[in-house]
Amino acid sequence: MQVTGRAASPTISDQALGEFMGLQELTVERYEGVAEDQRILLLKGPITIETTPQFERAVRSEQAPTVILDLSDVPYIDSAGLGALVATYISHQKRGHCLVLTGVTPRVSKVMEVTKVKDFFVTFPTTWQAVETLANTGTA
Repeated sequence: MQVTGRAASPTISDQALGEFMGLQELTVERYEGVAEDQRILLLKGPITIETTPQFERAVRSEQAPTVILDLSDVPYIDSAGLGALVATYISHQKRGHCLVLTGVTPRVSKVMEVTKVKDFFVTFPTTWQAVETLANTGTA
């Protein structure tokens, strides 16, 4: 007996598959700061090996002298994400630019503490505090 054709298999969307496998998407929203040289990047989702390319593209495309990364909607970060965050910091420092973090969640903060990179970054509890302080002082 010969069987021809293929049995139909159920389809699943990429998003549903990602959620099933524990993968989540990272989105980045860009906003102007109160000063001309400020940009705010609001990150939503984890910074992981899967999302690091989106993170790097968003940050590399931003040329403002002061970049504020709002991490209040970043639930976790893995080693690849942490490496990308540190590389971003170093890149900004080499260009004489300022990179600050805001809204760092307890889980992300703990990873930064354990890996001893937390002290590299200037952090603020909220984006508004960072925007105000940096606008008044001109730098972090």
